[in-house]
Amino acid sequence: MHIAIGTDHAGYDYKEKIKVLLRALGHEVTDHGAFSDQSCDYPDFIFPVADAVAAGDADRGIVLGGSGNGEAIAANKVKGIRAAVVWDALSAEMSRRHNDANVLSLGQRMIAEADLDLIVRTWLDTSFEGGRHQRRIDKLEAR
Repeated sequence: MHIAIGTDHAGYDYKEKIKVLLRALGHEVTDHGAFSDQSCDYPDFIFPVADAVAAGDADRGIVLGGSGNGEAIAANKVKGIRAAVVWDALSAEMSRRHNDANVLSLGQRMIAEADLDLIVRTWLDTSFEGGRHQRRIDKLEAR
């Protein structure tokens, strides 16, 4: 799978750890920045991730920040993106199973580093259930 990833300064450390995990799992990774922990503005790095997923240049995206909230808001401004703020493995699973989230939004200040791998692996490995949930996705896409 091709994963686009991006963050502001507040998610930089986790972004670097996630890139290592993704590559170890055999995924292709495109890093849209930031490339240091120096203060910056998250939309500059989140919009390219969302654009890549929406255009089909990446299969999914992962965005990070301090809380993950602003990053999800930014990503969700791009048509075709369903970014979900996730804080544990169950929320990661449900974001895929019921919402077909194509962008994972994580807050480095909200998630223990020890939980990071399980959250990302769960999100990557969980399939969309479809069924009644597809009807809801169709309504989102029609808007």
